[in-house]
Amino acid sequence: MSITTVSVIGGGAWGTALAQTLALSGRQVLLWAREPDVVEDINARHVNRLFLPGIALEPSIRATSRIGDVAASDAILSVAPAQHARAAMASLKPHLRIGTAVVMCAKGIEGSTGKLMGDVVAETLPEAQLAVLSGPSFAADVARGLPAALTLACHNEVMGRALATELSSRQMRLYWSSDVIGAELGGAVKNVLAIAAGIVEGRGLGASAHAAIVTRGFAELRRFGEAMGARPETLLGLSGLGDLILTCGSPQSRNMSLGRALGEGRSLSEILGARAAVTEGVYTAAAVVRLARERNIEMPIAEAVNAIIAGETGVDSAIAALMQRPLKAED
Repeated sequence: MSITTVSVIGGGAWGTALAQTLALSGRQVLLWAREPDVVEDINARHVNRLFLPGIALEPSIRATSRIGDVAASDAILSVAPAQHARAAMASLKPHLRIGTAVVMCAKGIEGSTGKLMGDVVAETLPEAQLAVLSGPSFAADVARGLPAALTLACHNEVMGRALATELSSRQMRLYWSSDVIGAELGGAVKNVLAIAAGIVEGRGLGASAHAAIVTRGFAELRRFGEAMGARPETLLGLSGLGDLILTCGSPQSRNMSLGRALGEGRSLSEILGARAAVTEGVYTAAAVVRLARERNIEMPIAEAVNAIIAGETGVDSAIAALMQRPLKAED
């Protein structure tokens, strides 16, 4: 398999960063964005001031507002937000060639159905070769050419190994896995847990509480992932524990910074109103909690985050409830 042309669906920070690192490795890159200003910015000025300011983009990156244009590429990376992925894939369907690799890079769960992004692709683009890209990666770091390592998950081993080889670069190292569900769940659930970690920081509860919430959050992620069919080793890898550590540990994370703002006393509507980019954990929280309840999986931290987002409880009440839960064995 040889990949010389790559398209990226989604002109946000992560989509632009992926386009940049692929262009730096010599690929011909086409980026689809729904915002006309982003398309013009990239084509005329080689920047994305709306979503990735301060980064000079490779002049070879081209942008388009016609989604059909991306179908001619050897591989397609979809970074459309999880709640809009189905619509993006449906728009792509009339143009897609059978057997084209479609790599899902958004981290979330479809709120209306509770389905993972791989399930959305299977339903909308059954003719595609599905893969998932996930792991610890901030868009600004990747766009600047700083080192990163991620998981490339694909059921088809030949395709997965080929994609990991072809899409890797000096700046971005990809490890192949066959555990698509594990790679997806790690990326989705960690966003919810990062909101919890941000709330702890915003409330000034200290480093000990932060370590506790991340550790107990990982226990929830493992319980949830294994019940959903993920492999434990995947959850301990880059797309699970690795992504959780990064996202819960830095205000660069949109989810953690949102949680921190909630912890400081700001309202959810105020926080979201000031943002151009999507904060996936806000929408994933309800889906995770619903799926966990259906399977009788105990996820008190995710439940608390969802209750705060839904306006069903306050930050202090949620924290008190977590601290007053019945004592039990750690394992």
